[in-house]
Amino acid sequence: MASVTMTTVAREAGVSVSTVSHVINGTRPVAPETKKLDLEAMAKVGFTHRPVARSLAAGSTTTIGVAMSFLASVYGQELVAGIEEESLRHGMQLLFADTRDDSEREGRVVANLLAHHVAGVIIMPSPNWTETALRLLNEHDTPFVVIDRHQELDVDQVCVENEQASAAVVDHLLQIGHTRVGFIEGLSGLATTTERRDGYLLAHRRRGVPVDPMLMVNGGSTEQDGRKAMQRLLALPERPTGVFVSNDAMSIGAVRALRQAGLRIPEDMALVCFDEFPWGDLLSPHLTTIAQPTYALGARAVQLLLKRLEAPGAPGRTIRLAGEISHGTSCGCRGISGGIVSPRARAAAAEKAEKKAASAASGAAKA
Repeated sequence: MASVTMTTVAREAGVSVSTVSHVINGTRPVAPETKKLDLEAMAKVGFTHRPVARSLAAGSTTTIGVAMSFLASVYGQELVAGIEEESLRHGMQLLFADTRDDSEREGRVVANLLAHHVAGVIIMPSPNWTETALRLLNEHDTPFVVIDRHQELDVDQVCVENEQASAAVVDHLLQIGHTRVGFIEGLSGLATTTERRDGYLLAHRRRGVPVDPMLMVNGGSTEQDGRKAMQRLLALPERPTGVFVSNDAMSIGAVRALRQAGLRIPEDMALVCFDEFPWGDLLSPHLTTIAQPTYALGARAVQLLLKRLEAPGAPGRTIRLAGEISHGTSCGCRGISGGIVSPRARAAAAEKAEKKAASAASGAAKA
């Protein structure tokens, strides 16, 4: 029988996993109505906080702190599910906190987790985290694991191979004939932003296709800024024929901008994205994306932290998990109703039509 977890409770109550955590652990005030919903959901699904029960019986608690952004997003929830399930398997208690990618808030979050005497921390670093969160963790000599955003530090880390995955999906657009590929990148200062940009550039170098800097715009990692970024690309004198968007939130904004402009995907603009949507198969067209092993990232982070607790003096270890291209129709590599969609195929079709017309004209002249 499957374990009943905080993720199960969150789905039943219609709240975030972090809210359930706050109700259980008392780490932040929760509105009475929300707390009531959570408690009712716990009773309905048969949830018991077994790590706490075991720790009370043993007279001690091993608690992991989790400091990350996107706790309320699909990506964040999948990470949390992986962290939670693996922690539950090892009888660990969890404290969650949302940093909102703000380094000052992140510092306060980490300080609060340390005040709760956590045994270790899993952290998704914000820009400028070294000035606050990292300093606090080092000062308290607290074991930690970096998740998602690789750092040039000798510490435990688990991340996706962003550069090669991005290069592969951009190369796909170049291969089918696009020579002007736009790039909507994420929040400045994030390792994921840098690595996905490097992948975009790498694909162009491999194909010998020059990059127009005007095609590279910042989408701030949010839906609203992603929409504005796509609008900037559409306003260029020579706009791109395909665009790579480097996270799921910005992809939603980009799709909105294209639809508002009356442009079809992929007939008028090919689109590929980093991050797969659980509901992506319901979209029309089905987006071509890089699917991340998000759940596995969370589970491996817990495993790394447990090994660090067992061997505090061991060298830092970095684990890179591969992303995988999930092919839809938004890239234009497959025929859909409306005809041929890639620039190369479109050019070939035009040449064929010209030859056919010329042949017909020649035949008519002979007649």
